This record gives sequence, C-alpha cells and structure tokens, in this order.
Amino acid sequence: MKSHHMAKGTALQGGKHRHWYLWVSIPTVILLLGLNATWDRCWTIGPSASRWTEGPEREIRHVLPRNEQEDGWKGLDSCSGILEGHRFDCYPERDRVVTRELCEQRACCFIQVPPNLAGVPWCFYPPNFPSYTLRNQTPTELGEAGELLRWNKTYYPRDVFKLQLNVMFEADNRLHIQINDSLNPRYEVPIDVPKATRKAKNPLYTVEYSEDPFGIIVKRTSTGTVLLNTTVAPLFFADQFLQMSTSLPSVYIYGLGEHRASFLQSVQWNTLTFWARDSVPREFVNLYGVHPFYLSLEPDGMSHGVFLLNSNAMDVVLQPAPALTWRTIGGILDFYVFMGPDPSSVIQQYLEVIGLPAMVPAWGLGFHLCRWGYGSSNATWEMVKQMRKAGIPQDAQWNDIDYMMDYRDFTFDPQNFATLPQMVADLHSHGQQYVMIVDPAISSVQPPGSYWPYDEGLKQGVFINNVSGSPLIGKVWPGLTAFPDFTNPNTDQWWFQNLLQLHKAVPFDGLWIDMNEPSSFVDGSETGCPSNELENPPFIPGVLGGTLRSQTICASAKQSASTHYNVHSLYGLMEAKASASALVKIRKKRPFVISRSTFPSQGRYSGHWLGDNESKWKDMYFSIAGILNFNMFGIPLVGADICGFRGSTTEELCIRWMQLGAFYPFSRNHNTENEKAQDPIAFSESAQEAMKRALFIRYSLLPYLYTLFHHSHVFGETVARAILFEFPEDRNTYSIDKQFLLGSYLLVSPVLEAGAVTVMAYFPRGVWYDFYTGSALRSTGEYVKLSAPLDTINLHLREGAIVPTQEPATTIWVSSGNPLHLLVALSQNASAKGCLFWDDGESLDTYERNAYTYIEFAVEKNQLISKVVHVNIEATYIKVNTLSVYGVTFRPSKVIVNQRPASFSYSSNQVLTVVNLQVPLEKEFHISWS
Repeated sequence: MKSHHMAKGTALQGGKHRHWYLWVSIPTVILLLGLNATWDRCWTIGPSASRWTEGPEREIRHVLPRNEQEDGWKGLDSCSGILEGHRFDCYPERDRVVTRELCEQRACCFIQVPPNLAGVPWCFYPPNFPSYTLRNQTPTELGEAGELLRWNKTYYPRDVFKLQLNVMFEADNRLHIQINDSLNPRYEVPIDVPKATRKAKNPLYTVEYSEDPFGIIVKRTSTGTVLLNTTVAPLFFADQFLQMSTSLPSVYIYGLGEHRASFLQSVQWNTLTFWARDSVPREFVNLYGVHPFYLSLEPDGMSHGVFLLNSNAMDVVLQPAPALTWRTIGGILDFYVFMGPDPSSVIQQYLEVIGLPAMVPAWGLGFHLCRWGYGSSNATWEMVKQMRKAGIPQDAQWNDIDYMMDYRDFTFDPQNFATLPQMVADLHSHGQQYVMIVDPAISSVQPPGSYWPYDEGLKQGVFINNVSGSPLIGKVWPGLTAFPDFTNPNTDQWWFQNLLQLHKAVPFDGLWIDMNEPSSFVDGSETGCPSNELENPPFIPGVLGGTLRSQTICASAKQSASTHYNVHSLYGLMEAKASASALVKIRKKRPFVISRSTFPSQGRYSGHWLGDNESKWKDMYFSIAGILNFNMFGIPLVGADICGFRGSTTEELCIRWMQLGAFYPFSRNHNTENEKAQDPIAFSESAQEAMKRALFIRYSLLPYLYTLFHHSHVFGETVARAILFEFPEDRNTYSIDKQFLLGSYLLVSPVLEAGAVTVMAYFPRGVWYDFYTGSALRSTGEYVKLSAPLDTINLHLREGAIVPTQEPATTIWVSSGNPLHLLVALSQNASAKGCLFWDDGESLDTYERNAYTYIEFAVEKNQLISKVVHVNIEATYIKVNTLSVYGVTFRPSKVIVNQRPASFSYSSNQVLTVVNLQVPLEKEFHISWS
C-alpha cells in the first residue's frame, strides 16, 4: 500500500475462503470497529473472522487489549461487536418492517434495538459482506485507473459486475473519482465541468486503496487526517442501486440541500432525500432543489468538501460514527473532493467545477415587493404609488399568476390587468423595474389555432413525451398542461419567442420561474404512468409521497437528453438557463431570474427564493440556514419571502422579518392571496419607520453588497456566510445559525423570537464596532446580551474593515449616483482594508470587457490611502464625501486630505469623522490624522 498508487496486495486463497488485505489506519479501526485503536498496519482479514493474520502465515491472537474487547468487540464474526453508531443499513427500504428472516435473506446481521436507540438499523452489514475487488491497476495521464470486479450477486437486480475506476489528480486542491460501468454506457449529468489536461504536481491529498474488498482512502497530506474512507461498508453498483459509504473526520458537516434544517446537519441517523419536489418547506422532506455537496470541518479546524455529481433520486444518510452513505438509483458515482483548507477555499474550489455565479444587475439588490392576489394592475400600481408616497425604498414590483388570462403563460388579463403596460412604463420612468412570474406548464386544451405557445410547441416537438411518444399531459394552474423539455435544444428558441412576444406587450425586466420541479397536481399524468422499472425501481429513496411521480410527471417520460427518471431534478436548472438566455437576447442587459427549483451550476443563470414559507417565527429562523446553504451552493442571490408567504403575519413579526430581510442577498416581501396585507404600508406609522430604517441601511450598503457580488462572480466567494467561515478555529461558531456575516466584515444579529427586546449574540475574539455608533466591543470569544428595541436590528463591523457605503435613496438608480461614505473599523494594530467594485450596474460582462472601476482602500499608521486598480467612466460621477474611523485611540489635532487641512470631529467613543471631503473616486487620495 502506498500513496498515489494502487495497493500491491493480492487476494489469498485459503480453502474455499477468499482472504483480503485491508489497510487498517486509525480512523478505519475507529469507524469499523468502534475502538480507540492505535495500529497502522496492513492486515489480512479472513471472511470467517475467526482469526487475524499478519501476512499469509503468521497467526496473531489477542490482538486487542482486554479493555477494548469489553468495549463492545467480540470478533469480526460477532454482529454484536459492531457498535450501534457504526452499523450500516442493509435494509434501507421504508415500505416494510424489517424482520430477522428478511434481513438474513440478505446475509446481514439482525439485532433489534430498543426504542431509545431510534434510527439504529436493525439489519446491517457484517464485516465480511461481499463487495468488489480491485484489479489491473494502471497509471494514467491524470492519475490512476483500475477494474472493480464483483463475484457475487447482491439482493438488487442487474448488478454491474465489472466497473471502471478512474482516480484523477485534477488539481493540487481537487481530486476527482469516477466509478462507472466498464462495458455499457450509462447516463451522466449533462452539465459542463472542467476537463483537466495534466496531473497535479503537488496535491494536498494522498490516495490509498484496499484491494479486496475494494475501498478508497483519501488523506490530507499535511496532517494525515482521513477525509474519505470507503472501506467502512460494501460498495454496491447495480443498474438502479448505487451505494457507497465513508467515514467522516468529525460530526461537523454542512450543506446537502435543499432541506429545512439547522445549518449544522445532524449525524444522529439523519436521512436526507434528494429529488426535486413541490412541497411547503418543512423538516425531514425533500424540497425544491438538489445539491449533493457537503462541507466538512476536520478536528484541527481545516475544511474539505465532497460533491457527488449525480441527478438521480438519492438518499444521503448521516450516522453518529460519524459516517455518511450515498445511496442513489441511477447514473454513475462521480465524486469530487475539494481540499480547502478553509471553508471559503472549499466553496471557491467547488465553484471552479460547477461554475461561478452570474453578476447580478444592481437593481436586483434593491427591495422587491409582491403578492399573489393584487387582483388587478390598478391595485398593483396603487401599491407602488403608496410606497413612493411613504418614502419607502423599492426597486422592483412583481406580479404572481393572477395577472394571467386563466393562468395561461405568456398572456395577461385584458380586463383586470388592462393597464399593466402603463404601470410598467410608470415604473421605468421612476427608475424601477417589473418582474413577472412564468410557470413552465403550458395549457393543452385551448382550441387549435388560438394559443400559439401550445400550437407552436406541438409543431416544434418541444414537449416532454410519454412512453407512447405523445405529449405527456399533467395538470397545473391552467388545467391540463404539457411540459416543455428544456433538454431539447429547440425548446430554448421556442421559449425565447414566447417571452419576446410577451415582452413586446409588457416590457418586463426580470423573470420569476416557479413550479419547475416540475410540479403537477396529478401524480404522473392525467392517464397515470406505466408500470415499469422506472416508475417502480427496486429501491425508492425516501421521497415525499412515496413514489417518484408524486406531484410531478412520470419518471418514464421521454426527454431529449434521457428519461425523466434521470433528468427530473435538472428541470429548474435547464429552465433557468433558457430564461436567462432569452432575457439577454430581449433586453441586451444582465438577466435577472429567480427560480424555485435548483441544481448545481444554477448560480450561473439564476437566483433562488426559499419557497412557500409560513408567517411564523420558526420560518424566519430557518431562513438563515437556507441562505447560508445556497451561498455555499454557488447561488448567492437568495432570500426567503419576508414576513412569510402562507398565513397572516403580525406587525411585530413583520417588523423583525423586514429587518432581517433587509440583509438577505435577495430581499423580497411576498404574500399569498386571501391573507392580511403585509407590505410595509399595511402597518402602523411606527412599524413603517422601523422597516424604512432597515431598508435605508441596506441601500446605504449597496457599494459593499455590490462588491461582494462581484467577488462572488469572479472568485467564487460567498456573499452571506456563516461565522465559522471567518473563524474556523473557533468551535463556538460551528453551530451558529441565528447570526451571519455579509462578506467578511458585517455581522448581523437579528431578533428571532416574539416579544424579545434583547438578543444574545456571539462575538468571536477581537474588536467589534457597533455599526450605528462606532462604539467598540472587545470580545474574548463570548456571547453578549444586546439591547434590541423593536425599531433596531443589531449590526457590527469587524475590526480591520473598510466598508464603502452611500447616501441612500428610495431606488438603486438614484442611490448609485450619490456620494460615498467610508466606514473604517480599525484593528487592534490600527490597520484596515477594503475595496470597491463599480460599473454601470446593468451592462453585460463589464468585468470581462474592462468596463469597470476597482478601488482598494487601506489604513496604516493613521493614514488612509486609496489605490485605483482600474478605472472607468462610471467612477467620474462619484465622489467620496465622508469618512468615519472607528477605534481611533487618541484625539487627533489635525486631519490632512491630499496635503490640505480638513475639518473633523472626534467623539468620546473614539470615532473620528471627516465631512465635506468631495474627493473624486477615480483619483487616488490620502487622508491622515495625527
């Protein structure tokens, strides 16, 4: 066994038994046996498990100390010797109660556990359960390859007995592992990923192998930490059942979306199901999107990530060993391992594979308002006018499906929404934008020749077909419907043509694509689905509804790329891609698309909202974890429906949620029909003032927020991020999901409970400055009780930050021309840094075309210096007018701006303020104090 090369061990023949080598390292022993062992040797373990031998001859007895035997180990042939947390489920089917007879038919261990051990499998694999054997190892240009052979059938049909293993050292920080059928082509996810051309020279990982049974062990070179160890359970690769398990280096695991849960995933027998599904957000069910990626923290605070590129229905099981099992029903096993070593680097490396997020138009970062049930364009227009009258910031007005004629796409109601074009013209004249909802399902029952989208779609063959080759008909809002096949290249042009015609009538600025899991109100189709292996696979993951067709279309439906069985969870991604492309053609500007269903790489085309939440405090709390997760998934433009979509909110809840939502990357208040209004002007004057205050802070932070989105687009950085991303060495941050950071520097600590006027906020070690006053809080890494009156959300700046802000207005269009205000939060050594990206806010590819301005700011030795890295005409319209420096420990006697004295003030809480600077942004400047 050696790093970067295949194991040289060979299977031994001993009577009728096959023996196998297994590299037993510390984590392997701990995971497999539940012991605190200390060996690191190459053992040969016989399947009878009656003895351990070192090499082919020597018998070793009493290998384990007596106290470790008493800790639960009774020998490999003793099922009871495997501790509960290390038992890997041999009978994952949910539709039956596992009995001893059923379990032993699979040649597995059966131990019934008491109710207090909920989740522990009663039926689990013995250590000698048959798996694959590694053979014919060979070096390749990118790494190593080998054959995996299976000698025994499993209990699932159509085992693939010969597999191809490819281990590719694609980059120093990225390992790619593929396991595929050697003989027959299989479905693979059709998204673009980088193709490495040469092997990494100095990888941060080593790879070791177990030959028989096959397993792969990935370690961090610098520390020896085991990141993957698949020897802990057998590998399965049948036509419709693929399973691989691994140990985890710690219980700290994040990601694996889309699910409603705390940010830190539980490893207490937690099964997460992946299959895009229209469901109100609730715990323990599969939701709208599929993101089989996780971030894991290692015991020393380092981080790595793992991504399984697979779009089939899947379960991921977390168990307390800690360990993880992937269990999918199609495709191939296609893993990427990202080495970090810090959380932010892991995400950047992940996005190098799936694609960097698109740059958002500036107006997309303003406040958006919507509801289902305005009822008319005049009522919608009146809402816009009332918001203006109240002086509340708003950049975009939306409409839900009630604008349509009988809920049909690409139409608008000529009676109730007759003034829609005039309303949109009014929005545009005030620097505001308009966003419309479009569902994918197309009405199929209109008289021939009366509804172009369906007629032309039939002609061009763009709809998903049933097994008979005719359009599959489901049921959505307009009644019976057909579903566009966005994997068909012809569909993009048809989609564009429909949107173009709608845009000529109503010149919308952005698209809201909903119901794109895809959702249907009948299971499968109006005529049901055939009974076949795609509809009724041998194993069905824990999908809500119990079948793959539940509230969607038939798994056996035919699409251009493959069967719906394979590409179902890609539907939202493919629709978003077509929608973004159409918007670029129509408007010649950056597209703005918000989608409900998502898949890896979707950040290139759209943002996401967290679905049909409820007006409850717990929904507000869960929104933070959702936003942090989607920033990890490469979709930084994400938010929840502020004040809740379903049910009626209260004034207190809506104030608190508007305060939190003002710091979502995507900020939209949205409400359902037949519930109390929850737009800001529906509440008391004091409530409106509280909401307005939060929104004006958001608008003042536009330069900072816009720069964060630029860094996301170019470098793959997160916009909203968990505190642990900046402080991975602080274990206290590992489970925090009631606070978050915007970028590296702005800490948001919202109130998430009814009646609360204080909040317990955690501050990692260092100096934190009150955003409003500049007063310093020096923390050793502790929780602090903060005052939080109803009109205030607590915000703090991290030491060492320079945050560019701007005089806010009620639209981004007006704000973006206002003077800048620099906030400097000095570190304990009196230094700070920051930057600003600026362009026209809407043109395509400004960074790629060098049509932008980029300024770096730095403070050292009581002097602020701006450095113009790149400049464009947009910067010539902006001046820096004000400077506030938090943490100036002495009272200055003078301030010099570009060699000229300037007036200033200094407060008792150590804040230096300089006003009336009027320095041009496009020219470098110096400001010093002494």
